Amino acid sequence: MIEVLLISGGAPPAALVADTVGKLTAAGARVCYAGSVPDDYLERDLAGAGLAETHQLARSNLRRAAKLPFGERVWIRSRKDRWLREHAARAHVIAAIDDGGVYTVWQLAQRNRTAKAVNGFSPAVDAARELAAQGAPEPGPFRAPASLVAREFGRSVKDLPAAAARLASSRRIMHNRLGAKLWRLPLRLPGVPEGLRLAIGRRVAEAMGWARRHADAEYALAQTASKISDPETKAELLDEAVRLSVNRGANPKYVDRAVSALLALADRELAAGNFDGAADRLKRAHLWAFHRVIHIDQLSTRLSTDTAGFIKPFHDSQVMRQFATPRGRRLPAAPPPTDRPVRLLVVTSANDNFLGHILDRYRKHPDVEVRYLDLATHASLKRISWSDKQIILDRLGHDDGYSALAEDLLRPYLDWADTVFLDWCVGPAAMLTTIDPGDTRIVVRLHSYEAFTRWTQLVDFSRIDDLVFVADHVRDLTKALAPQLNGPLAPRMPVVHNAMELSGFVLEKTADARFNLGLIGVNSVAKDPLWALEVLRLLRAEDERYRLLIVGGDMDPALSKATRKYRKQYEKELEPLVESGAVLRLGPTDDVAGKLTDIGFVLSSSVREGSHVGLMEGAASGAVPVVRDWPFYAGKANSARTLYPEGWVVETPAEAAQRVLEVNATEGGWGDQAKLASEYALSTWDWSVVSADFDELLLGERP
Repeated sequence: MIEVLLISGGAPPAALVADTVGKLTAAGARVCYAGSVPDDYLERDLAGAGLAETHQLARSNLRRAAKLPFGERVWIRSRKDRWLREHAARAHVIAAIDDGGVYTVWQLAQRNRTAKAVNGFSPAVDAARELAAQGAPEPGPFRAPASLVAREFGRSVKDLPAAAARLASSRRIMHNRLGAKLWRLPLRLPGVPEGLRLAIGRRVAEAMGWARRHADAEYALAQTASKISDPETKAELLDEAVRLSVNRGANPKYVDRAVSALLALADRELAAGNFDGAADRLKRAHLWAFHRVIHIDQLSTRLSTDTAGFIKPFHDSQVMRQFATPRGRRLPAAPPPTDRPVRLLVVTSANDNFLGHILDRYRKHPDVEVRYLDLATHASLKRISWSDKQIILDRLGHDDGYSALAEDLLRPYLDWADTVFLDWCVGPAAMLTTIDPGDTRIVVRLHSYEAFTRWTQLVDFSRIDDLVFVADHVRDLTKALAPQLNGPLAPRMPVVHNAMELSGFVLEKTADARFNLGLIGVNSVAKDPLWALEVLRLLRAEDERYRLLIVGGDMDPALSKATRKYRKQYEKELEPLVESGAVLRLGPTDDVAGKLTDIGFVLSSSVREGSHVGLMEGAASGAVPVVRDWPFYAGKANSARTLYPEGWVVETPAEAAQRVLEVNATEGGWGDQAKLASEYALSTWDWSVVSADFDELLLGERP
């Protein structure tokens, strides 16, 4: 006769218990049940379940166990139960039938080493049937090992991941999810020597990675780190946990702990005079805290919702405070020359997307001489432009020759130029500010995405004369992240719109354009096109003439797990809409203006934007703007609501649909709003207007 013992921490569904008991009995098993259940559950609910014996486990908690997880509390209050121990000693199968029974089953399985320990109703039936076919072994002695950790896991340390597969299987621990759960338990046990705990934690993480249980691998490393006193080992474990997570494109659960540990270690290394070690740790802290998986590929981020809390560990760090000390410049920038053309050096690194009109204007300007420097095309400059560790070492006062090399490579350009205009506040800006610019004026433009990267932390803003933003809300966020921007040596921080030639977008609309919504650009999670699909569904519930035209390439699922997950859901919701003709995917194009002739309403569904060029182009074309109140900035002093005219911005898809319906109540009403939108866009953002702001910025000419 096969003895089966079912255990639960709560009251499982009686019908499911009865069904399982029937299957077990048919397999030749005698089934007993023990549970931490209400007083009347056994007689009222399980009376007809066919169980050979039932037993109520203690339900009151010991005071010292009150803060333990529920499953561990069930074991603590039941471990001396004579009935439970006697029945577990002679059981061939011990099954947890809810999460509350898992830990108790694991503990009992350590004492009855011949029993099959499983999780769930179906695995219990499978285990009984397997034993019926193979023959049940005689139960061995029932006793606890001298040390569960030292005996079970210490013995396995040298033989993983093969032992991991064995111990995660039904022969030793549990089937399926339970195996991974049981691996976690010894990592939390007190009193284990740190050397053994570290070896176990690393090997468990290795085993879980081998078994493709990546989250469990990260948990093993983080849990081990929480029990380790050595700061370096703690930081290394947490660093590895975060690395595993971001390498598979997942938002790392333990990034805050890793950043704090790395900064603490960096402070320790700095105090000991180990500049190289301090730079390594600070670099890693920046890398993880500002990783794109956490911010760029998400629909929300703590960097935006709790900026002060997010950046506080860096502001509190001694190494970061020393690093961020402004060095300033020896000489102020010289005024523009009056006896010759202004020498303007325009600099970028492989991204000139927003420079076309600027270069064209000043190359034709009679009072300006332009040189263009793309750092990516110069091997030496490209190599040092993104060397964050060398930049950190230089700022900490450790001279490894980096700034001297930057000086040699850049000085000829700086000596020639009156003004340097560097587009994008990323690595090249940090590199440029390691050297004193002399009396050359330095202007750097920060668009939007840079605020979510580590580079704003690495730039010495005291060596920049003007830090140009494309919108007030981006400036607010950047100032909250970078203390230098609030100090006495902070640069001027003007807001200047992007250079856009919008007059070419003013083309006649097609007859049915006013029933077509447009979405310009869906190549990232931040564009959140699912929001636009919901707007479309609401509109089509009122009038099936509404369609959505999507212009631009799709997001790349290879970027991250978050992007893959979003793209999968997006495609799922998009497919029936495309099949019905409600959505047209127009794909990438060089003729956005031509596509906009079919679009009567232009949407901005994004969670964050700097200024959203596609929306501005749509507005110029006479498409009525419907702008989501970008969640990354919503409710702040500056946001989409302060960037765009009143009435353009809405909070929800329902409000967006309502705006469209109200504007489109009549063709004349839509036409009036379309004209107003175009006039506003052309008078505010067109290059014919914005060029004067650039003249003032770069040449000192006031309109």
